[in-house]
Amino acid sequence: MPRRNRPGRPKRAQPGIRPMGAGFGFAQVEAGPDGDWMVRTVPAAQATKLYRCPGCDHEIRPGVGHVVAWPADDYGSVEDRRHWHTGCWRGRRRQGPSRR
Repeated sequence: MPRRNRPGRPKRAQPGIRPMGAGFGFAQVEAGPDGDWMVRTVPAAQATKLYRCPGCDHEIRPGVGHVVAWPADDYGSVEDRRHWHTGCWRGRRRQGPSRR
């Protein structure tokens, strides 16, 4: 008897092709007084580099979950991406982001 396709089962991805946002969370648009931002969550298990948060100017150490944000009109330009502590990103409206 032939195998039936079962509705609701996820399709297997092709080898070597990862869906957008796989492993790093999906980017979503967040509107703020400083414009629209693309924001992606980086889970602690995927955080492997040292970054400096533009909100507090402290280090984000490897193994610490955080967010990556860039201007929504920039289409993900690597030069404009900034890694933020999650709390600093949420509180940026009180201080405003610093552009470096």
